[in-house]
Amino acid sequence: MRAFVVVIDGLGVGGAPDAAAFGDAGADTLGHAAAAVGGIRLPVLEALGLGNAAVAAGLRPCPRPGAVAGRLTERSAATDSATGHRELMGLVTTAPPPTYPDGFPDDVMAAVDAAMGGRGWLCNAPASGTEVVARLGPEHLRTGAPIVYTSADSVLQIAAHDEVLTPAELYAACERVRAVMTGEHAVERVIARPFTGAPGAFRRTAGRRDFALPPAGPTALDALAAAGVPVVGVGKVGQLVAGRGLSEDHPTGSDAEGVRLVAGLMGSLERGLVFANLLELDTGFGHRRDAVGYARALERLDGLLGRLVEAARPGDLLIVTADHGNDPAHAGTDHTREQVPLLARVAGAGHPHAPHRGGFGDVGATVLARFGVRAPAGLAGRPVPLPSPPGT
Repeated sequence: MRAFVVVIDGLGVGGAPDAAAFGDAGADTLGHAAAAVGGIRLPVLEALGLGNAAVAAGLRPCPRPGAVAGRLTERSAATDSATGHRELMGLVTTAPPPTYPDGFPDDVMAAVDAAMGGRGWLCNAPASGTEVVARLGPEHLRTGAPIVYTSADSVLQIAAHDEVLTPAELYAACERVRAVMTGEHAVERVIARPFTGAPGAFRRTAGRRDFALPPAGPTALDALAAAGVPVVGVGKVGQLVAGRGLSEDHPTGSDAEGVRLVAGLMGSLERGLVFANLLELDTGFGHRRDAVGYARALERLDGLLGRLVEAARPGDLLIVTADHGNDPAHAGTDHTREQVPLLARVAGAGHPHAPHRGGFGDVGATVLARFGVRAPAGLAGRPVPLPSPPGT
């Protein structure tokens, strides 16, 4: 038995019931990106049934979808990647994690500075990563003080030029900062943001690393691991779940690399779950509010996903979903509270046309049911009704 869960980071399809409470009324990542290019072309996702679950210019419903198609709604009290991935595996975050719309308090920054080696710091405010590096990068090079910033999410981000702090030194500093961000200031993630280049031409590298809090309770990954089912993380999954429940972890630098890794595992893995994150739409276009770039990148990703559909063996479970929205036409530069798509395919089987409506935890519940593993008490979600594998 094999299952492959692919999370397209930041692919919202609008319509979260509580969007207004997050300041995201009217957000629709896919719809607004498609409109920005006068209609989007996604033949692979369309054939799986994305047009049966979402409305966007150029996207058509499929009369015989190649997957169970639907929408999932988040229950957690936050809209960040760590929370989203954990709820996909059944763990709902009920208490909002700490956020810092006015920057971190003085006592926190004193502890952070000490953890970073007493170099001082720049910024300490919510900021766009690319903007803050462009603005403060020259001063950072002159003083050696790391750039510390946050966002609407529960994160503390540290940017440093690789000539000031090598990536290894930056990662070690972030690990020490992670250790002091405890109690009421236990942010979901401390994120290392290495960059390079010269003033006016700084660029962030692919060396981002997330240092997340361990999940506050059991997830479907823990249950699979306890049952002896191999679980392989691809992309930043291992960082988002703090390694919990994974037997292997394969970080990636691009979506193309992530898809290649998953396709390779489809050729070699005999049993287990592959849980993959594809992050470029979120980091490269959603946060930068580039609607046209988002649409074109999603079209390219659609072509890559065709490799996974083709590589699946009869009976394989392939789930394509997302962890939150990131509407490139919305105000600000933060994630948006949206429903996400669900496309659940059993290779070689026919799929019902009826749309599925449920919660994020349905993904983990479906995977557990597929492997015949009992869900831990309190885990959210219900299995998606799937066709039987061919030959059963």
